[in-house]
Amino acid sequence: MDNFKTLNVPFISGIDSNNLEDIINILDEKGERRTIESLNWAKDFPYHPLTVFTIAHSGKYIYVDFFVRCNYLRAMNYLNNSPVSQDSCVEFFVSPECDAHYWNFEFNCIGTINASHRSERNNPIRLNDDQLALVKRYASCGTRPFNEVEGLFTWNLIIAIPLELIGIHYEGHPIEMKGNFYKCASGSSQPHYLSWNPIHTEKPDFHRPEFFGKIILQ
Repeated sequence: MDNFKTLNVPFISGIDSNNLEDIINILDEKGERRTIESLNWAKDFPYHPLTVFTIAHSGKYIYVDFFVRCNYLRAMNYLNNSPVSQDSCVEFFVSPECDAHYWNFEFNCIGTINASHRSERNNPIRLNDDQLALVKRYASCGTRPFNEVEGLFTWNLIIAIPLELIGIHYEGHPIEMKGNFYKCASGSSQPHYLSWNPIHTEKPDFHRPEFFGKIILQ
């Protein structure tokens, strides 16, 4: 069985004063980069789009820039808390207390968000529209929905999640959390389910905090 991975998230002072498009370049220079490449269910879902994320935090926000290269692009969901995992989707799940409670943040390639607080797959506490609006997003694909298209595509989605939203108060000392990062598209012509930290289940299931890796805010 694979070991649990560890991700050190660097602190970048002053990053909040920049717009998200410029923050992409700052993360590229100073952030921590990882790939989402665990093909946990390769027999049934062998497709493996290139997916990379770069991460850092400011003490106020945690920033994640996702970069994807894929053969199909789909963004049919445009309403808050709609099933974006059907589309070309990237996800960040995090457990600030390293227990069974976690937050799931799911985004399609136009930045539509589905987010909840939960202790299991069932019975989520959905974030409301005001809370979702606090999560800043910039999508290179724009924000208009579209049906699936075939070709060779590259796209970025950068997100900024307020630490306060998930109950974190950073005071300059390292904070240890747990979490995972995902790439999926269940409704596409090439459905796939990739993760950063490996998941050891028979069928695709991202809602498994026992397979979260270690995430340390520096």
